[in-house]
Amino acid sequence: MRWSEEIARVKGREAGYKRGHSDGYKIGFRDAVTRQTPALEQTFWDKRILYVTAGIGVPYPALDQAIIEALGPLVSDLKVAGPSEDVVAIAAEQQSDLVLVLNGVVLPADKTQLLRSSGYRTAVWFTDDPYYTDWTLTIAQRYDYVFTLELGCVAFYLNAGCQHVYYLPFAANTEVFKPMQVQSSYQSDICLIGTAFWNRIELIDRLTPILLNRKIVISGWWWDRLHNYSKLSDSIKLGEWLTPEETASYYNGAKIVINLHRSIHDDSINVNTSKKIPALSVNPRTFEIASCGAFQLSDFRQQTAQLYELGAELVSYTSHEELVHKIEYYMQNEEERQAIALNGLARTRRDHTYRKRLSTMLSIIFP
Repeated sequence: MRWSEEIARVKGREAGYKRGHSDGYKIGFRDAVTRQTPALEQTFWDKRILYVTAGIGVPYPALDQAIIEALGPLVSDLKVAGPSEDVVAIAAEQQSDLVLVLNGVVLPADKTQLLRSSGYRTAVWFTDDPYYTDWTLTIAQRYDYVFTLELGCVAFYLNAGCQHVYYLPFAANTEVFKPMQVQSSYQSDICLIGTAFWNRIELIDRLTPILLNRKIVISGWWWDRLHNYSKLSDSIKLGEWLTPEETASYYNGAKIVINLHRSIHDDSINVNTSKKIPALSVNPRTFEIASCGAFQLSDFRQQTAQLYELGAELVSYTSHEELVHKIEYYMQNEEERQAIALNGLARTRRDHTYRKRLSTMLSIIFP
């Protein structure tokens, strides 16, 4: 055997041992955090809930599933219906105490009006605020309770005449987004998963010089719009919408996950022309990355600091130069990177689960 082959074999074994040790520690940390998390799950409402799914394609079925699985143990009776079903008849059969609708875009207005006129309490949880407020404004006015993941939209809906409006961010499905060992095909130095909105295109084009020398994974629609697409195409899963399980695997395999929120100024995709409501709150991806025990670099949102301790549980950036500096820094400081990721995991398991979010919602509606 050549010396070069022997050296490569030894280095490979050392890298594998190091990776296995890191993965094992992360999984053990997850289990310890889970055991120590307060038993919020024991809270219970003797209520009959009809949950109406979003009725749209990816990624909404995953959100539906996370909500259904978390809501079921909290109430005495949970029924699930699609927006195309006769939800009024289902509510009558169940004698629903609450009809909760995800997004509300597909459920016909006359069905919502009939539910309210029949005496059923209704609530909607918006998934994409503030990017479609030209649509959601009309939808919100049909419901008794409005829950939005965007803090900036609360005043917007209240000013439009909605009486009960609350900020309620989404969360992590900890049964899917969790620390795990993954195959080498899922491993990377830098990972970014999501649709290639124009601000993400600009980011990756500018980052190309430092990405070329690293193992990267980029996945989602429209990434062929990159100016530097030909240079990065081998690392791009173009047009693929990953399942939540696959996404979690890529998060677990990444040393750094970049989380860049979409811009409110992208009129090529947004439907918020009447009001440019500021985007203050984080996306669901923030919680999902952290729930995997993965390290993320996220662009700064005002609410981030209320949800995670910056620099200790999550790292943010406010400029391209700062992002480049932090990528270089944290790639070279593995122990610090891992400590921050594990702190973020602990915070997510404690404060940012769907069980906790739905307990908050039920406490508001049924005080």
